[in-house]
Amino acid sequence: MKTFHMDADAISAANELLGHASPQEILRWAVKHFHPHLLMATAFGAEGCCLLHMLSEIEPRVTFINLDTGYQFPETLALREKIKERYGIEVELIKPDSTVAEYEAEHGGPLYDLRPDQCCHDRKILPLKRAMAQYDPRAWISAIRKDQTTDRAVAGVVQWDAKFNLVKVNPLLNWTKKEVWKFILDHNVPYNDLHDQGYPSIGCWPCTNAVGADGDERSGRWAGKKKKECGLHVIENKDGAGI
Repeated sequence: MKTFHMDADAISAANELLGHASPQEILRWAVKHFHPHLLMATAFGAEGCCLLHMLSEIEPRVTFINLDTGYQFPETLALREKIKERYGIEVELIKPDSTVAEYEAEHGGPLYDLRPDQCCHDRKILPLKRAMAQYDPRAWISAIRKDQTTDRAVAGVVQWDAKFNLVKVNPLLNWTKKEVWKFILDHNVPYNDLHDQGYPSIGCWPCTNAVGADGDERSGRWAGKKKKECGLHVIENKDGAGI
């Protein structure tokens, strides 16, 4: 992997330029500055599907990946096929080194309940790091919104991602859930069928529950635990420590 760095002044200038820009304007900026060294990781959430729709019109040759932990819902994998049929975009499945059966045998059973942070690290973070090394991107696109979690609340539209040593671009950072679903309905964007079954946020099936009408959209993720992030969007400083 080649060394690449965008300094603090350049990131500050990018945020000054794009702080109030539309997601499409932010995506065009990212494509202009980083394609073909531009990657999007998607879990096929509602936000990610919006970005897939936008990029299909702006630059469909961006590298698209999904972290297939082995614990994804069948509905999530079915959505991948709907995306391919609608946009001609084939999202590559990035898998861990071991199958679910091998992983659980190695650890004496599932880790998602006893040690969920390790499970996420082994089956999401490490595969993404390998994908980063394989594709050597200079920037990656995420679909986070700042109103989702405390870590996401302090993110920038453009930021340096110390975990992966590249630029992270968050085109939907300033959008609300209402804006996401308006875009989906206005543009007939394919989305996960589980959203209509009480799942506002969808991850791996062992760690994702449906929520009631009064629950916030992240309350179904790792329900009953303090954990609200898999680790991909936890901000790290230069030493790798979370802040």
